[in-house]
Amino acid sequence: MTRLIPLAGYVVVKRLEGESQTPSGIVLADSAKEKPQKGEVVAVGPGKEDKMPQVQVGQTVLFKKYGPTEVDVDGLELLLLEEDDIFGILE
Repeated sequence: MTRLIPLAGYVVVKRLEGESQTPSGIVLADSAKEKPQKGEVVAVGPGKEDKMPQVQVGQTVLFKKYGPTEVDVDGLELLLLEEDDIFGILE
């Protein structure tokens, strides 16, 4: 299996699945679903210059809608994004 090792300041995230139903119970078609802006960190590159990374592998994070680059690694869809594009960590 191929590993994607991010460079300085980058994070690899696996997008978490979005809701398939509205709060009122309406089932959404795939074309109507928005891609969720949260995911699980699967790899973290070294920090930029003198700044250490603020996220760790396994954490669930919220990120910018248009920040990530989608990449396919051995059939697995991953997101490559700059750590600065992460808003926060969900606990």
